[in-house]
Amino acid sequence: SIRRQRQMCIRDRLNRLQNKWEILLADAKTGQARIAFEETDKYYIDITDDLLFLPGGELMLLTSERDGYRHIYLHKVEGPEIMQTTKGNWEVSEILGYNEASKQVYYSGFEASSLEKHIYKTDLDGQNKMDITPDAGMHSASFSADFSYFLHTTSTINTPSISSICNGSGSLVRMLEDNQMLLAKMKDYKISNAEFGKLPITNSVNLNYWIIKPKDFDPAKKYPLLMFVYGGPGSQQVINGYGGANYWWHQMLANEKGYIIACVDNRGTGARGAEFKKMTYKQLGKYESDDQISAAIYFGSLPYIDAKRIGIWGWSYGGFMSSTCITKGSEVFKAAIAIAPVTNWRYYDNIYTERYMQLPKDNAEGYDLNSPINMLDKLKGKYLLIHGTGDDNVHFQNSAEMVKKMVELNKPFQSAYYPNKSHGISGLNTRLHLFTLMTNFILENL
Repeated sequence: SIRRQRQMCIRDRLNRLQNKWEILLADAKTGQARIAFEETDKYYIDITDDLLFLPGGELMLLTSERDGYRHIYLHKVEGPEIMQTTKGNWEVSEILGYNEASKQVYYSGFEASSLEKHIYKTDLDGQNKMDITPDAGMHSASFSADFSYFLHTTSTINTPSISSICNGSGSLVRMLEDNQMLLAKMKDYKISNAEFGKLPITNSVNLNYWIIKPKDFDPAKKYPLLMFVYGGPGSQQVINGYGGANYWWHQMLANEKGYIIACVDNRGTGARGAEFKKMTYKQLGKYESDDQISAAIYFGSLPYIDAKRIGIWGWSYGGFMSSTCITKGSEVFKAAIAIAPVTNWRYYDNIYTERYMQLPKDNAEGYDLNSPINMLDKLKGKYLLIHGTGDDNVHFQNSAEMVKKMVELNKPFQSAYYPNKSHGISGLNTRLHLFTLMTNFILENL
């Protein structure tokens, strides 16, 4: 990529394995370039837009995982690191800007909790740090040019988003949308709050999860469990933020149909440091599916969950995960829904895949051992495979090859294909049809 700074062009350069990042300075007239900054990583480097040049053009702010967590660093444009602005066993999410008048950096981060993103301001040396959005929840901010005001949007897992204008210290100036009509409407429905918890995987690792129980939950009864998964590198589903449409569908299944719904962020997900995220390197799906299977076994051991009626569903990377779980974890999961899944990493976008898996010729085992298409001999449970034929993200080939292999192995399955629909499978009545299909499958098979 190219960015302009006065008479210089600033270029980012990343090698194919994406473990070496360089910032080059190029003369805007001659094109002559030189390396101004270089960083390497034993796994891979997640490139972000966090490269901010300070007034005067001599200094820049950037984020790096070099100390094990994503933090902000102050560098000379042509020279070494000057100082680390943020520190600690927590992650910066994004640099939001620099206030030249106060000499302060504004950023979002997960210091309060790995479940919550707050907005902070701090001096360049990390002093006088202030959380300007201290209330619980997920927060986002867009600042005015002089940082006097910002557009503030926030929500929790059980309350929808509200938007307001705040001053530079976070005090409310004007409410824009408090969503009172939606909150009042929610009271008309049978809703139960999602609850957070931690699930032990090893002696040193706990996984974050949320769980939704029916409003009339009776601990003396046995309930079927439906798990929702995404699980991809650096992602998060277990956050204290509003879940939108999926939240309402899960609520319907819990409070009208009597299911318990749970979601677990496996190893490889975000906001918990580089080692936690990057341990899946060269073997996408292995530890992630191990964790989801372990989570299902843990939930199944609870007195109020029927261990013989555990299902899982996911979309995209989540479809890859649900497909892996119903095969690799065939003794644990009774049913699975996979929407637009990657079924073989050899079929997916090479820029994304090679970042985490290296090249197929150098990591053939990692590609093949962890692809669900190569685990179908283990398939026992009920499996619903859904894909849009116009998907230009996870190409339809993934599901077509999966079907071909299941037919070869004489494995029963159900499938649904939406003509010309993209990765989001939407438009007109498409989503209604899709979620009706999924609901009926769950009621019939779980």
